[in-house]
Amino acid sequence: MLKIGEFIYPWGSGHYSRMMRLNAVLSNHIKEKFEVHFSSKDHVYQKLLEKFPNNKDQIHEILMPTPIDGKFGPSVLLSLLNLLLPVSKNPPLVKQVTSYLRQERKLYDDEKFDLAINDGDMGSNIIAKNRQIPSLFITNQFRPKLYKTRSYFYPAVIFVSKQIAKASRILVADCPPPYTMCEYNLNFTKDVKEKVTYVGHFTSVNIERKSTSDLEKLIENSEFGYWMRTGNKSTNDGTGQRYEEVFHQNEMKNEKRIISHAKNEPIIDSVLGKDGKKYTISNALEKKIDWIQIDIGFLSEQEKETVLNLSKYAVVNGSHTVMGEILGGKAKPIIGIPIYDEHTNNIKWAEEKNLGVLAVKTKQVIEAISKIKDNYNKFEENLVDFSKNFDPNGAENTAKIAANILEEKK
Repeated sequence: MLKIGEFIYPWGSGHYSRMMRLNAVLSNHIKEKFEVHFSSKDHVYQKLLEKFPNNKDQIHEILMPTPIDGKFGPSVLLSLLNLLLPVSKNPPLVKQVTSYLRQERKLYDDEKFDLAINDGDMGSNIIAKNRQIPSLFITNQFRPKLYKTRSYFYPAVIFVSKQIAKASRILVADCPPPYTMCEYNLNFTKDVKEKVTYVGHFTSVNIERKSTSDLEKLIENSEFGYWMRTGNKSTNDGTGQRYEEVFHQNEMKNEKRIISHAKNEPIIDSVLGKDGKKYTISNALEKKIDWIQIDIGFLSEQEKETVLNLSKYAVVNGSHTVMGEILGGKAKPIIGIPIYDEHTNNIKWAEEKNLGVLAVKTKQVIEAISKIKDNYNKFEENLVDFSKNFDPNGAENTAKIAANILEEKK
């Protein structure tokens, strides 16, 4: 039986969502019997246990080093201190790296993988190369463009790119140029370009339609913006705080919005009426409340599809996975409020192509909403062109590459 190791970096949710979409289609292309072993930590490890309750022996907790959470995304100061000192229950980074690589080496030696597929986890590239095991590295970053305030990260960016380059193949989860949304986060060096394949976005999902939910009924015939909170806790909370600052502006008094919190906590679900009162979704529907804001902990795939189809625009933090779903999959303009440079790069690219607007300050968000509404036809034209050239089949294309590699190994 073939064995595949899937190593999922646990920072944010994009790595996990990509790998789950890939895992769902692997069997369509790999004809021999195979077994997948998943590795990650924290919330991703827990999600894997919940998703595959009958395969717990194939789910491994590997303590991959991650940045230290701050107020808005990773804390630069705490992460730097953690290089040599323990911070927030995290041992010094040097010890973390040593321990994590030891864990991964043992897993490789125990399972004898035929193929490694790594989404964000660079250590697995190194181990696979040392054991002459083919590896695929799925990414939307290589050497991100840094801005003056973060230029001191450049040595780390160079180091990371060198570890990415150790993979047998580098698979970019994006469309080939000139439609590469993450273009400013790549900047490939000449020596790795021959390894690179643009496989497309991992956004193609078959949704099984069920009965219309109360939320879907409530938002029918409404014009609203879709405000998405995504990422790990600090990124999610930081995004939410910036959204709240916007909502308190006078210009937002009549601007309907739906906020998805990306947290599986039903207590979040609520409807704010224009009368200033809060309602449950079912109550708001029953009483035909004229609403101004709807907060949702976690949207089902069907509800997310409906919300995106009906929304006028979407507000995001610049997450690559999310932007692909919205700009390419739904052809809706975005307003991007970045948390860190990777986000800024994605949003700047979209703004240059007139697919959305970058907004750093609260006032700029208000101006961006007006700009999109006043020039909606122009944004639509550009989005239609972009969506025509959008490839959502990253999972399928990656599965084909994996199958070919395993076939060649025979």
